[in-house]
Amino acid sequence: MDDPAPQPALPCICARVRRTARRVSQIYDRHLAAFGLTISQFGILGQIRSAGSPSIGEMAGRMVMDPTTLTRSLRPLQQRGYVVLAADSQDRRTRRLALTEAGLAALRQARPGWSAAQDEVRLALGEEASVALVARLDDTLSRLSPP
Repeated sequence: MDDPAPQPALPCICARVRRTARRVSQIYDRHLAAFGLTISQFGILGQIRSAGSPSIGEMAGRMVMDPTTLTRSLRPLQQRGYVVLAADSQDRRTRRLALTEAGLAALRQARPGWSAAQDEVRLALGEEASVALVARLDDTLSRLSPP
């Protein structure tokens, strides 16, 4: 019995995803720079706003990040007075994140920068491809999530 023909090597998926993510992040960072935020910081502020008062663990889960990495990313936002970390009123061992008025204002002010970046990427990809990409990314994340 003959061995089946070897399959051609598939290029590294991770390398391509990471390069693409870096390029997209560069576009968003360029548009958000005028507002003093990176896309990572803008995303953190937005996630805190939409989650209410998440714990570090809850927030890390939402963002698919390690809690230690999230804590490091939060420091500049805390230093600028955009985010506070306070003990939970029900469980003093748990610390909860909250946006300050300054953090909410920074998020609102930076929204036009985010929109401009979003428009640039959508224009480059085209509307149909943008919609398909978002759906594919959501599906991929779902399929790769731990059980």
